[in-house]
Amino acid sequence: MTKYIMWGSYCENVLEKRAPYRQEHLDGLKKQKEDGILVTIGPTKDGTQVFGIYEAADEATVRKLVENDPYWKNGIWTEYFVKEWVQAF
Repeated sequence: MTKYIMWGSYCENVLEKRAPYRQEHLDGLKKQKEDGILVTIGPTKDGTQVFGIYEAADEATVRKLVENDPYWKNGIWTEYFVKEWVQAF
């Protein structure tokens, strides 16, 4: 499997706006982790961006997961990009 990184941006007032979608978001991430696709994900300390590492068959799989996440569907994540990642160590 290939590793991919995902960088994204959060909306303004993210802590307030994410509340209605947070549990569904976390449940989805837990499932991705259990399925062995999600390696790790989380926000930057300042709460402006999100960073994730995925292990998937292709980039389209990662994009589908991101775009089906309630944070993307509801404008909590406002933009993102995916890049294939080569883990050197």
